[in-house]
Amino acid sequence: MRCFTVLGPSQTGKSTVVEKLGSLEGTPRKSSSPYGLNLTEFTFGNEAWCALDAPGPNEALAHAQHALLASDACILCVSPAPAEAVLAAPYLRIVEASGTPCILFVNRMDEPRGQLRDVIAALQDYTNHTLLLRQIPIREGDRVIGSCDLISERAWRYREGQTSALIAIPESTAEREHEARTELLEHLSEFDDWLLEELIEDREPSSDALYAISSRVLRENKIIPVLIGAAIHGNGMTRLMKALRHEAPPVGVLRQRLAHTGSVDEGKLVAVSFHAYHRQNVGKTVLVRALGEGLRQGASLGGSSLGAVQNLANGRSNLAVLPAPGDVFATVKSDHLPVPSLLTPGAVIAPPEWTEPPTPMLERILVPGSERDENKLSETLAKLSETDRGLKVLQEEGTGAQLVRAQGPVHLRDLCRTLSDVFHISVTDRTPSPIYRETITKPLEVHYRHRKQTGGAGQFADVKLSIHPNERGQGFTFGETIKGGAVPRNYIPAVEAGAREAMEKGPLGFEVIDVGVTLLDGQHHTVDSSEHAFRTASKMGVRQALSEGSTVLMQPVFRSEFHIPSVYSGSLVQIVAALNGQVLGFDRDETTKGWDIFRALVPGGALNDLARALRSATQGIGYFSKSFDHFEELYGKEADAIVRANEKPGTAH
Repeated sequence: MRCFTVLGPSQTGKSTVVEKLGSLEGTPRKSSSPYGLNLTEFTFGNEAWCALDAPGPNEALAHAQHALLASDACILCVSPAPAEAVLAAPYLRIVEASGTPCILFVNRMDEPRGQLRDVIAALQDYTNHTLLLRQIPIREGDRVIGSCDLISERAWRYREGQTSALIAIPESTAEREHEARTELLEHLSEFDDWLLEELIEDREPSSDALYAISSRVLRENKIIPVLIGAAIHGNGMTRLMKALRHEAPPVGVLRQRLAHTGSVDEGKLVAVSFHAYHRQNVGKTVLVRALGEGLRQGASLGGSSLGAVQNLANGRSNLAVLPAPGDVFATVKSDHLPVPSLLTPGAVIAPPEWTEPPTPMLERILVPGSERDENKLSETLAKLSETDRGLKVLQEEGTGAQLVRAQGPVHLRDLCRTLSDVFHISVTDRTPSPIYRETITKPLEVHYRHRKQTGGAGQFADVKLSIHPNERGQGFTFGETIKGGAVPRNYIPAVEAGAREAMEKGPLGFEVIDVGVTLLDGQHHTVDSSEHAFRTASKMGVRQALSEGSTVLMQPVFRSEFHIPSVYSGSLVQIVAALNGQVLGFDRDETTKGWDIFRALVPGGALNDLARALRSATQGIGYFSKSFDHFEELYGKEADAIVRANEKPGTAH
């Protein structure tokens, strides 16, 4: 079986392309994952094929990345509108990083939305591979009525629902065809000395030789050929499928590539897991592509026994038919197989770095609907994060509530639906509260005496303390200048412990940071003094001082790193400024053509608005990662509102 992924932005007709390709020579067999990955098995040219139709939203980019891990080649569907080329940037990025041979298919060419040369020029800004036209459109006015193949120099007129008709190259297209063919040959000659010599000697190379060269350079991932059509009308489908058949590499090339990137012995690499999901009453289903011989139920794979091997289309097990190299199959009761991963009989090898999904930006607290759901939620989220690497699961600081980081609102909605439909856990979500702190702005001294007389021994401790602001980021410090044994040495650790305890909650209701406490003097009683008494005296004395120390609210500030196509960099300056952030600058992304890395400091309370604004400004393409940088003072009405909100249980911390 040969396997390819069809990917691209939403509304580019990917699913229609897969449907038409699968129906060229028979009836395809389809299966679907809850995560939106659709698999279509079909036959073409007496060969078995499997098309992986990756979900289109940017929030599901991780599933497209994982599908590439199991694919011999891919088809990238793009819009015929030059202005929409940027939407393909994330897909060109992962295709290039993966090293997967790619055919770019400009779909919906029946829509007059721009010139093909402008589309290719706009897309070229986002890939280091040369985008090489293999066809040009034949137009009547604004309508595309057919295509001309630049290698065979044959022209075809589209016919609705039928095979295209062979025609002579129209005079109106001849000049453009000659120009595009010359460009094609010049680019191909960069990878073939024979062709270069033919062109220098002004000899016309044969079509068969050119097809062989173009096939080789695609298999070697040297260029990205560009084909055109309109899948909804069936236009260009046969040519696209023939290109895959003749030019896409066999499964052995994929095995070599994965063995190289995973630093694993090619002879031991027998499979790759690339997708998984949970089904009600079934459990975890893992999708695997065989790369070697010997896979069957009970065989050793990934260090444990392979569970039941199932047919993709009907979910049935067939022990008589063993997966051959290249076959794609499902397996249940193979929970030991992580996704994605490279698999040998005895080990699981981590996937290449390029399979790591974008950093999830949307943070939400999941609130279970009942106590029963609360007990199940943590374990269930852990299971789901194993099958969806775009999802991160944590616990909220302070409350311990379940915090999830999702790729976006659609991803979050799908997560909640899975929890409800598959695991019968009802949840609502809320925005997590930023982690605020407080500190003091002026030094002061306090004298506190703790005296308590009970029926037996009493409690006595007397402390004189100095409380002062520390430098930002210095945290809590403690010192003492006791002389003459006014406070015995064995009680001084209790004074420090009491001071630390007082820092747990200040007058504004938040943890106190960056404060130093010094024990200056004190008194003790030979009978009534104790560690407990001095701890209590210190705690109460520090609390008193904090209430008099001009306490100020501290907000967290995060260092944020944005990954965005360069065309959007300018808009980020205004977004960050509107959220009271500070722009640190930006650089070209040295690893990805056409992308920038933009850096800024952003208040923690603005991160939710930042994620929303970034999605809007970059059409869902841009993403950011964050790391805590420092706390800074916050004054005025905003600070007052946060303090008031904190007085209500569960609203801030």
